[in-house]
Amino acid sequence: MGDLLLVRHGETPWALSGQHTSWTDIPLTDNGREQARRLAPLVGTYRIGAAFTSPRGRARETAELAGFADARVDEDLREWEYGAYEGLTTVEIHRTRPDWYLFTDGVAPGPPEHPGESPDQVGERADRMLAKVDAALANNEGSVVLFAHSHFLRVLAARRLGLPTSGGSMFLLATGTVSRLSTEHGRPVVAGWNVRPH
Repeated sequence: MGDLLLVRHGETPWALSGQHTSWTDIPLTDNGREQARRLAPLVGTYRIGAAFTSPRGRARETAELAGFADARVDEDLREWEYGAYEGLTTVEIHRTRPDWYLFTDGVAPGPPEHPGESPDQVGERADRMLAKVDAALANNEGSVVLFAHSHFLRVLAARRLGLPTSGGSMFLLATGTVSRLSTEHGRPVVAGWNVRPH
């Protein structure tokens, strides 16, 4: 069976400022586009059997610039919905909730159309996505690559490794990087993390 490659989208203005970005479709910066282009030869070293992308423009553009314009759009790859914390930085949130931590506390409720997600809800979504990954890997056509977002991919990695959703806090992800989850003796392992193209 192939590996699972996790690609965080390229840099955006809100990634630079540290603002929580879920449904707001912030475009890539010029540097973010260059980061995405530089991913092509790195991801291209793997035989890819299936590619999936978040529906958000920043992830779709990253997939396209990395050579995967035909990546299948999947709603389950969208970023953790931040509810009332959309557009805020952690520093701003800590002014009213000094002990707040996303991976254990979730978010404050947002508007009806974007109420936010609890850690358990994000974990369930990651598990659904992993079931789709496993179905693709079972075809033995190569590795699977996912183009998505920092907090969601961190949760997905934790769930792949048998950890609770809160375990995603241990996996820092920079923009424009590739991380690889593989197996050893039939058990999931981290084979590479936060790798930037040379």
